[in-house]
Amino acid sequence: MNKIDCFKKEINCIKDERLKDNLKRIIELLPDYFFHIQASSSGKYHPDYALGEKGLVRHSKVAFRIGYELLNTKTFSEDFTSKEIDLILMSILVHDGLKHGLIEEQYTRFDHPLLMANFLTNNKDKFTLSEEEIKFMSESISSHMGQWNTDRKSSVVLPLPTTKYQKFVHLCDYLSSRKFMNVKFVDGEIVERECI
Repeated sequence: MNKIDCFKKEINCIKDERLKDNLKRIIELLPDYFFHIQASSSGKYHPDYALGEKGLVRHSKVAFRIGYELLNTKTFSEDFTSKEIDLILMSILVHDGLKHGLIEEQYTRFDHPLLMANFLTNNKDKFTLSEEEIKFMSESISSHMGQWNTDRKSSVVLPLPTTKYQKFVHLCDYLSSRKFMNVKFVDGEIVERECI
């Protein structure tokens, strides 16, 4: 399986070539299970398109696409620099990269946002991202669960999104997980009038 091919369209939306190269490196480091599991281990918290084989990949694509579309409107694009837009989109794409842990576990890890944020920091020697860029992505990813930052089975408390970047990443993840979303996929890609 070529991990990069799964996200070729999304990778090509990143404008900065250095950041694009780093996104490819991050994707290549994601565990193989990420490319096969469904977005919700129970099936209760995501729409139909995000369930079944490769459901998490589809969820990630839809979250990315929501972000991409919003960031191509004046309403949002004027609030962010081009580099910030790239980093936001990168964060969205890999926000659930360790959803079932570093080594695949049966169920979703509640602390998966922290695992993914720490994963970026722990692997910083494999990237050409600056400390500031890694911090930006880590903070955006670690807070992507929004108000659902506690769990009765865990003592972990996830950070709440506070910056406009963190809130935007959370918004895209939240919208892509709504049960009313009905996104059609053919051959692993979103079906639409015109491709991005």
